[in-house]
Amino acid sequence: MKKTVLTNPMMKKRLFFDMDNVLVDFKSGLYKVDEAVRAQYMAQTPGGKDRQDEIPGLFSLMDPMPGAIDAVHRLAEVYDVYILSTAPWGNPLAWTEKVLWLKNHFGDLFKKKVVITHRKDFCMGDYLIDDSANNGAKDFTGEWIHFGSDRFPDWDAVLSYLLPANQ
Repeated sequence: MKKTVLTNPMMKKRLFFDMDNVLVDFKSGLYKVDEAVRAQYMAQTPGGKDRQDEIPGLFSLMDPMPGAIDAVHRLAEVYDVYILSTAPWGNPLAWTEKVLWLKNHFGDLFKKKVVITHRKDFCMGDYLIDDSANNGAKDFTGEWIHFGSDRFPDWDAVLSYLLPANQ
């Protein structure tokens, strides 16, 4: 169900991007980490989750998702764009690495437009492109675009939905 956010019609609509597995190919970073280091972080937590997202330096090693860089630039022409991402609590360096990754791939496009939180439902906007319903994404105020789903399997599908036909 589409939710409506009341925005000033004179302003661009606000669009948030998640990073991991939306803009950034998480697995591409894992493949670049030494196997012994990766194995060290495979140890399970009491909840049964591995700790690979806690590998120091991991987030700086990741490649962009196919089509992500071009899509963001095209969407930024029409929307007021922001980053809305989560970083692992056990890896505070990931917060810095995510900002450095953004600067490396987008320059100043997201300068002072990055929100790192575990409660995405606290942010207000028109759209959130996210691959997961976790961390409040499914309860986001606005429309959650489920990246990687049958409806939005890739950036081409997202662009077709969000850009006017003449873009």
